[in-house]
Amino acid sequence: MFDRLREDIGSVFDRDPAARNAFEVLTNYPGLHALLLHRLAHRIWGAGFKWLARTISTLSRWLTGIEIHPGARIGRRFFIDHGMGVVIGETAEIGDDVTLYHGVTLGGTTWQKGKRHPTLSDGVVVGAGAKILGPFTVGRNARIGSNAVVTKEVPEGATVVGIPGRIVKRTSSEDSYKEQQRQEMAEKIGFDAYGVTSELPDPVAHAIRTLLDHMHEVDTRIDGMCKAMAEMGSDYCAERLPELNPEDFVAVEEERPLTAEGSSDDTEEGLRKGG
Repeated sequence: MFDRLREDIGSVFDRDPAARNAFEVLTNYPGLHALLLHRLAHRIWGAGFKWLARTISTLSRWLTGIEIHPGARIGRRFFIDHGMGVVIGETAEIGDDVTLYHGVTLGGTTWQKGKRHPTLSDGVVVGAGAKILGPFTVGRNARIGSNAVVTKEVPEGATVVGIPGRIVKRTSSEDSYKEQQRQEMAEKIGFDAYGVTSELPDPVAHAIRTLLDHMHEVDTRIDGMCKAMAEMGSDYCAERLPELNPEDFVAVEEERPLTAEGSSDDTEEGLRKGG
């Protein structure tokens, strides 16, 4: 039980830069409180004490503003950020490492008994205010944009935005490789690509991703030329390149662009990580 609790607290630190210490997370994060109470209610529900389980879930809603039906199945390292207004229906299933933001609804579209609510696979992120309605599956590592209304299946790695929800990006293995290259280049130049997300079609983010791709290609070619020159006896590439300082990104930091999942404060914190 305590190992699972430590895992839950660790998941908060992994996904919320505002978290400062374990005591603060344990006492002031309603998403964690709702999850712990749900686990108790779910066990009682499974044991057949339906009224008691519903009573615990109602108490949890009063305390946290998050409504999770005790029949819902939730995996490991589930994180609800902020949490107010989140509703998770009875037959909803949530995999591991899933993140929900405030105002999310995992609801049904029929009064018929049986499977009525969505299934979120591992690694899914659902933005604030999004509504996922119906008994379908959202694929692994999919992203649902803020305030989107999704009523049909979402493939693995896709990004969905709008009303009704539409797919704006599908992530292939090649895309994942390129994203890894971008992250490596961003870390190399001292810039944390927290705000350089491909989850939404942001023109500024797209421009920065294009620059990172170009820089990676140039860097690769220069490395190749330096190796060839070194084999010829030249020490031209022995000198280190000038290092970038945090001051170089002051203008970017002052802009504080909003991201799909976080506030401007979150983005500012992410930019500071690189410095």
